[in-house]
Amino acid sequence: MDKTALRTLIASRTRADGLTETGLPGVQLFRACTAMPCAPAVYKPSVIAIVSGRKEAVLDGRHYVYDDSQYLCCPTSMPVQAGTPEASPEAPLYGVLVSLDRRLMLELIMDMESTSGPGQRAETPAPSGLCLARWDAGFADALLRLLQLGESPMDTAVLGAARLRELYYAILKGEAGPFARAAFGAENAIARAIAHLSSHLSEEASIDGMAARAGMSRAVFHRKFKQATTLSPIQFLKSMRLNRAAMKIAGGMSVNAAALDVGYQSASQFSREFKRMYGTPPRQWSDAQRSLTGIA
Repeated sequence: MDKTALRTLIASRTRADGLTETGLPGVQLFRACTAMPCAPAVYKPSVIAIVSGRKEAVLDGRHYVYDDSQYLCCPTSMPVQAGTPEASPEAPLYGVLVSLDRRLMLELIMDMESTSGPGQRAETPAPSGLCLARWDAGFADALLRLLQLGESPMDTAVLGAARLRELYYAILKGEAGPFARAAFGAENAIARAIAHLSSHLSEEASIDGMAARAGMSRAVFHRKFKQATTLSPIQFLKSMRLNRAAMKIAGGMSVNAAALDVGYQSASQFSREFKRMYGTPPRQWSDAQRSLTGIA
């Protein structure tokens, strides 16, 4: 499938590496001209589509490498490591990040199920963290139509919501559809638990409390949570906290402030767990990241 129009559009609107706003809520373009090894990141519910180059994400040891043949679907917040292994000034990476709104996804899922007829609802497998889905004509056309709105503020304001809905519909109809429906469906208490944990990282959390909030026994909650994320609830919480802290440290926040901000009361415990996950103490890790990005 030819993506020349998408590539040309994104290249013309991205003046620097990093994210570029489009004027459409939750839709950002991005460019990378430097090869970067995988570093801690927190993916929010989103779809990431690459139109030139390759991008990599790692979740619990599993590598997801994707380019313009597959897009990445992340239906719930996830602690990952992400990088651009092959980007260069001669071969820049171009892509699109589309945040997924739970309310709109659920509305579309319900509309699709209500029109499928009795007994026509497809069985949906339990989601497991991240999913790679093949670009199809519906997804590519909907994405191009959405991004073309950026050429006119009036078109963006009037048609933006409808075009975004069209893209969501294309995702739900495509290869990522069963995966997304399982994550965004009304009955998915695990997705709600993940959303709650992700937005309350600094608060005390227990498996019993999370299970009670989800209306499950501890054992069932633990099993379903790991099925959905590949991580146990405690592993997920620790990874989210450490990844969020690492991102804050990389952005210039002090180690102690970052540790407190994500819920660690003990700096020594934070340093031990950080070193266990990333192989080096946080201050040394911060120095290494700064040298990689050329920041003095």
